[in-house]
Amino acid sequence: MTELTSLTLLEAKKGLEAKEFSAVEITQAHLDRMAKFESLNAYITPTPDQALAQAKASDERLANGKARKLEGLPIGMKDLFCSKGIKTTAGSKILHNFVPSYESTVSQNLLDEGSVVLGKLNMDEFAMGSANLTSHFGPVLNPWKANDSDEALVPGGSSGGSSAAVAADLCLAATGSDTGGSIRQPATFCGLVGLKPSYGRCSRWGMVAFASSLDQAGPLTKTVEDSALMLDVMASYDPKDATSAPEEMPDFTTALKGDVKGLKIGVPSEYVMDGMPAEIKALWEKMALDLKAEGAEIIDISLPHTHYALPTYYIIAPAEASSNLARYDGVRYGFRHPDAKGIEELYKLTRTEGFGDEVKRRILIGTHVLSAGYYDAYYLKAQKVRRLIVHDFEAAYEKVDIILTPTTPNAAFSVKNPPTDPVVMFLNDIFTVPASMAGLPAISVPAGLSGNGLPLGLQAIGPKFQEDQVLRLGAAMERIAAFSRLTQNPSAMIGAAS
Repeated sequence: MTELTSLTLLEAKKGLEAKEFSAVEITQAHLDRMAKFESLNAYITPTPDQALAQAKASDERLANGKARKLEGLPIGMKDLFCSKGIKTTAGSKILHNFVPSYESTVSQNLLDEGSVVLGKLNMDEFAMGSANLTSHFGPVLNPWKANDSDEALVPGGSSGGSSAAVAADLCLAATGSDTGGSIRQPATFCGLVGLKPSYGRCSRWGMVAFASSLDQAGPLTKTVEDSALMLDVMASYDPKDATSAPEEMPDFTTALKGDVKGLKIGVPSEYVMDGMPAEIKALWEKMALDLKAEGAEIIDISLPHTHYALPTYYIIAPAEASSNLARYDGVRYGFRHPDAKGIEELYKLTRTEGFGDEVKRRILIGTHVLSAGYYDAYYLKAQKVRRLIVHDFEAAYEKVDIILTPTTPNAAFSVKNPPTDPVVMFLNDIFTVPASMAGLPAISVPAGLSGNGLPLGLQAIGPKFQEDQVLRLGAAMERIAAFSRLTQNPSAMIGAAS
């Protein structure tokens, strides 16, 4: 029998329903593997006792014919989804001891459909980062290695714990959150499928906030089909979240049955960036040709304000972060500096020691652009440019059904030698930020390997609330690429043969 931990979510679901193994057996297999590969640092807080109790309850429901959509399937939870009675840190010292008294809507949806939660996954602090190097709990390592090299690589961020855990078979699937690319970029770096739904499709209630007008929950999975299955459960209208959209909730798995014949696919000229590796451009061009051969129509389009998306994002997102993170002051919950004397010193010492360097950098930027004398010059202007970016996509979708782009401008890089210039690090999000700014659904699908054997991904961006269209193209891309993380380059995956 295939190793239980190497199954896809759907394969495991079918295996449980056919009684080929039990929920306790597949959960224990994942817990054993988590212990074996602790060095990846994918989990902040494993929850083995709770997971086995959930698995035992799932076996009873399976035996009684009362299985729910995700009954008995072991998943990981990014550590910014509040979990009732379980430490939830958002990767920060300032929340190192925070135990919520409530469950986030997304995690509750997953629990209500029978999923088994193996633990809370590591992440960049407050989701601020593109490499999972900013976590208070240490960096996460990518299970992939470059050819002929043992150098540790980043898994991407901020959902780096989620991507590393799924890629290393430490869970069947995982939740992530995407503010500017934090699902899609780590999915690419780890050879996975990463789906960012439309803004408002999944509830933000109970998620630790970074930038409220951008944050959106989504899944990281081994296949497009698994992403559709996860989204079917994660997505819901939630009256507790004022930004939750009361849109019709389709069955996302049915979208995978269609082909791409007649689909109009836009290829934006602005996504050809200076210095982009030729292998990424070649992969993008080949996918467009292969889709054309299957009956799709490839149309050159322009998204003229694309080049302004990244600087606009790095004004709006820090501004919202500076407001959201003002609540962490050592008074009500979380870290409190023990030496503070007086309220002002409490704020100063607690926030200085409780936040990491990247979080403090973004708070300072955000506070500056919102301050008197700078609001109009920076924040207000950025909001106007954001509207232009939205308009670009709206105009494009009058001509095409969906857009095809690269996901990242590079493959995974070294943990020990990351870019030291924050602006260079920000460039990792250059292809993912525009869809986030416009609130659009987008999926990253692994499409091939770099010259040194590391995963590269391509991205499909659809009109708002048309995740079915995104999944349709994603499934076609997956089939054409025929990417296999375990067989295409098995020597590059640590533990792949274990």
